[in-house]
Amino acid sequence: MIDTLLVANRGEIARRVLRTCRALGIGTVAVFSDADERAPHVREAGAAVRLPGEAPAATYLRGDLVIAAALAAGADAVHPGYGFLSENAGFAAAVVDAGLIWVGPPPAAIAAMGSKIEAKRLMAAAGVPVLPELDPGAVTEADLPLLVKASAGGGGRGMRVVRALDELAGAVEGARREARSAFGDDAVFCEPLLENARHVEVQILADAHGTVWALGERDCSVQRRHQKIIEEAPSPAVGDALRAELCAAAVGAAGAIGYTGAGTVEFMLAPDGRFFFLEVNTRLQVEHPVTECVYGLDLVRLQIEVAEGRRLPAAPPAPRGHAIEVRLYAEDPAAGWRPGSGTLHTFEIPGVDVAFGLGGEAGLRLDSGVESGGEVGVHYDPMLAKLIAWAPTRDAAARRLRAALAGARIHGVTTNRDLLARIMAEPAFLAGDVHTGYLDAVGLDVLAAPLADAEAVRLSALAAALADAAANRAAAPVLGGLPSGWRNLPSQPQRKIYETADGTPVEVAYRITRDGLAAGGHDGVALASSAPGEVVLDVAGVRRAFRVRTAGGHAYVDSPLGPVALRAVPRFADPRDLVAPGSLLAPMPGTVVRVETEAGAAVAEGQPLLVLEAMKMEHRIAAPAAGTVTELNVAAGQQVQAGAVLAVISERTPEGNPQ
Repeated sequence: MIDTLLVANRGEIARRVLRTCRALGIGTVAVFSDADERAPHVREAGAAVRLPGEAPAATYLRGDLVIAAALAAGADAVHPGYGFLSENAGFAAAVVDAGLIWVGPPPAAIAAMGSKIEAKRLMAAAGVPVLPELDPGAVTEADLPLLVKASAGGGGRGMRVVRALDELAGAVEGARREARSAFGDDAVFCEPLLENARHVEVQILADAHGTVWALGERDCSVQRRHQKIIEEAPSPAVGDALRAELCAAAVGAAGAIGYTGAGTVEFMLAPDGRFFFLEVNTRLQVEHPVTECVYGLDLVRLQIEVAEGRRLPAAPPAPRGHAIEVRLYAEDPAAGWRPGSGTLHTFEIPGVDVAFGLGGEAGLRLDSGVESGGEVGVHYDPMLAKLIAWAPTRDAAARRLRAALAGARIHGVTTNRDLLARIMAEPAFLAGDVHTGYLDAVGLDVLAAPLADAEAVRLSALAAALADAAANRAAAPVLGGLPSGWRNLPSQPQRKIYETADGTPVEVAYRITRDGLAAGGHDGVALASSAPGEVVLDVAGVRRAFRVRTAGGHAYVDSPLGPVALRAVPRFADPRDLVAPGSLLAPMPGTVVRVETEAGAAVAEGQPLLVLEAMKMEHRIAAPAAGTVTELNVAAGQQVQAGAVLAVISERTPEGNPQ
């Protein structure tokens, strides 16, 4: 039996494993990089060992340091979580060779599935349906559209869609580069692109005594950049007969590689009902909570028990109800999914019934790697948390999720919260009519629109100004009891200017008179109460509370009308904050991977200028307008900070000369 277990990971999956270990009475050890020294998983473990450095390559990907940490802390087992070393056969073998228990599948099974190219050949031999493999050097027009994929890839990295032959060479080069950076292996291959297909997967669990469970399917079709953002179980597109076929194929795949432990067999489901093998994830999946909620199982506990040599029951419990999971990311969907970083001033989700565990027949679960006041860094994936609702029906689960997302207080970094909330109420999603191109089909102009409309922004700005005045009044040594902005005689209105996340200015002008609030452009709005943290406004006879928090130069306003983040614009600009017109600023900290222009070059609007790597993904930086590159301040391999001036573009005049 395992006495002490080291979790070779970080963030929410580390906390998830620690939670089960505590329930089982197993001692725990965490590892942490310098960037994670104050992370929740470090505090929650029984012991913690530092991995010097910040980048994954120097810390969480150093298997030798992780094993040394386990031995130094007296651990007798290692759980890899997901990502990092979880599917590294060499690391799994090294754990076993060190005399430690590996909580995962046999190293040979990991190795067999480590290459997507070899995995497809092995599955084809076992009778599992696969898509044909295409040699990038032999692709013809008849093969289009196709998908370039990294053989060792995962998480959407090293993948490119190709619809024209002249795009192929660049796609292969980009996929190789991204795969080499993420996985240390730049092998790629091509396969046909299934349009409007679904991404479905089967959770398997096998012991060392011949029992293999297939715990139904999950639908992971709602994706961005080939990465899942919403997962659910069961799939609204899978009936009993198809489910039986999928599960049989998954069990066959497990048998073909002698699998034990938890894993996932992934398939693409075509609109005509045919399905094709994608890969076997030889680890616990990010989306495992939806299966746990539907089956009432603790998959981490079962992983540990299988690693200890125990037998599974002959059959799993029957499924119940429906579960939907959404992944909360620090990213801006409307800005090309640009990841964000910084201080997370507030992270509060209302109505959560359980964290990292199982509840009753219905509820809301939160698996989070962050807490209020924590830092969202640039070295790791930008996922903040997973929010899961389970209920007797799919509609009920979606409604519960939408309400929780809309009421969440998340301050300090831009997130995809509004997008997720809108999807939970979008007609096609509620009808179960989704596929891997769903976001493009519906359109980000609809789905990524803020929950707060223009009127909600104006009211929120008014509430922010009133809350700010209330805070100033509370701090005043004298006359602190007077109403906010009150004057004995008529005077000029109080004015304050804010700026929304997209740079739109919002001006507030108000006065407090004997007759109450007089605010320009807000006819029918009365002030019921104001305090530094909450303002209650009466709008045409309907009272609404606006909760206000000020942090980092921003006012964050939460109300039933939608969350609003506002930056207070100073009356006089600091000259140090000014940049030259046409300056192209780094949207995030990162590394310049490639520069595709030069000083003096003429560029068109939207033309790629350079590629920036941040949070394990490549991001193209394009020209915002046609013009001439008058300054180029970066080179390949250079590290840049958010806001750094990458280049300066002077717009062309009608005669074609730069201004």
